[in-house]
Amino acid sequence: MDLDLAQLRALDATVTAGTLDGAARALHVTPSAISQRLRALEAATGRVLLVRSKPVQVTESGQPVLRLARQVALLAADASRELAPGDGDRPVTLPIALNADSMATWVLPALAPLAGEIAFDLHLQDQEHTAALLREGRVMAAVTAAADPVPGCTVTRLGGMRYRPMATPEFARRWFPDGVTAPALARAPAVVFDRTDDLQHGYLRSRGVDPAVPPLHHVPASVDYVTAVTLGFGWGMVPRQQEPPGGLAELDRDGAVDVVLHWQQWRLRSTSLDRVADAVRTAARRHLDHP
Repeated sequence: MDLDLAQLRALDATVTAGTLDGAARALHVTPSAISQRLRALEAATGRVLLVRSKPVQVTESGQPVLRLARQVALLAADASRELAPGDGDRPVTLPIALNADSMATWVLPALAPLAGEIAFDLHLQDQEHTAALLREGRVMAAVTAAADPVPGCTVTRLGGMRYRPMATPEFARRWFPDGVTAPALARAPAVVFDRTDDLQHGYLRSRGVDPAVPPLHHVPASVDYVTAVTLGFGWGMVPRQQEPPGGLAELDRDGAVDVVLHWQQWRLRSTSLDRVADAVRTAARRHLDHP
């Protein structure tokens, strides 16, 4: 099966922009030209690759073709930089999936030295779900809790983030005067990152409490989540890397949860991708837990 490079670029640009109009602007062609290239690519593969919604959705058949399109684009950009270094080429764009707590603490400083040469397209997702973006071809690498490699990817263990149930001393005195018990947990408000965050729910279940019972505050931003706990909104599972100096008390010494993170990336020899992987692994050795 011979696939045309211009058609692959059209697919990549359309998924990145979310619309045919956006892809047309990115590639400096008309929306009609993008549509024609996509139809030709679907004819060549014999599959429907995109659902023409807003934004477009990649079909299951489209996922491997999107991966191919982005792999070709990355390798072409790397080759161009090697053949004509400093020739004014645009930075290589790397889409990467990160969990919020890693982004808020240790990953961004690790990537900063590369930001002049690589354009980072960071996708925020819970660590239990970042691997799905790899499967879909939307990202080239991910910090993920998934230890089993996604097909076509390599996996490296990075280390752990330890989360402890914490609250302000005032909150603990009010809601847990007799210690952390199941009845008290069923009444006390909790702070949850978002509706995919299972850390608090898992802790409640381990203490025999139905997670649907306590009142929940949803605060879908990593730094603001810790701020909400510090302000007394409720108790929450706070990672060691974000524990504020003083101000919070550990509620349950036996309640810590260790989330082990891994780096998964496409099995692809790319100078740019390898440099990012090295930076992430080096930072993980310094900032994550290694029991």
